[in-house]
Amino acid sequence: MSKVDQLRVKIFADGADFDGIMKMYANPVIKGFTTNPTLMRKAGIAEYEAFGRKLLQAIPDRPVSLEVFADDFEEMERQALAIASWGKNVNVKIPVTNTKREFAGPLIKRLSEAGVAVNVTAIFTLDQVRRVTECLHAGTPAIVSVFAGRVADTGIDPVPLMAEAVSILKAKPKAELIWASPRELLNVFQADAIGCHIITVTNDIIAKLALVGKNQDDYSLETVQMFYRDASAAGYTIKTGG
Repeated sequence: MSKVDQLRVKIFADGADFDGIMKMYANPVIKGFTTNPTLMRKAGIAEYEAFGRKLLQAIPDRPVSLEVFADDFEEMERQALAIASWGKNVNVKIPVTNTKREFAGPLIKRLSEAGVAVNVTAIFTLDQVRRVTECLHAGTPAIVSVFAGRVADTGIDPVPLMAEAVSILKAKPKAELIWASPRELLNVFQADAIGCHIITVTNDIIAKLALVGKNQDDYSLETVQMFYRDASAAGYTIKTGG
């Protein structure tokens, strides 16, 4: 088996381009899908519900995470229950707070107790992980999404944080941890090593899976060849003497 075949961490594709998602759906390595309003807007999605229903109809057998977009918790709950009704394989993404920094815990608790599979998103700290874990119903599947990539962007090593998050979530065995917003392929193997359940990846990182196990001497030579080829194509010269 290849190193990719031996991975225990589940790879979820993150995006909002329907055709691109369908290509990823054809790849057995991809075990689920996530999206969010920002990605959907960038992809030019105009009808939120129509897109969500279309996605769930096209992908009936793998988890798909769709996010609420209200800021008021009462409206968030209404949206969450509506989204949950669109398909049995949907995880409803709930932000850990609203824009006023108010913790979404009570809403998470109500939804989880009602049997809604939530994906609590935009988590950055272990305190948030602990508070969210306390709100989850032990009998309801859930996802806890920690933005490890954005944590790394601030100069903090996310590996110890994610390892501790894995430990915290053991209190709720049906809850899974997502390593969200990875920055490089190495993050997939880091997530796997610490026992993280899921990692979300974009198409550019998925494409790099083909590099896993590549001979480093060959890769070195290909890089040298690339530099030579591009310099030659550009017609670069250096004057010598005088």
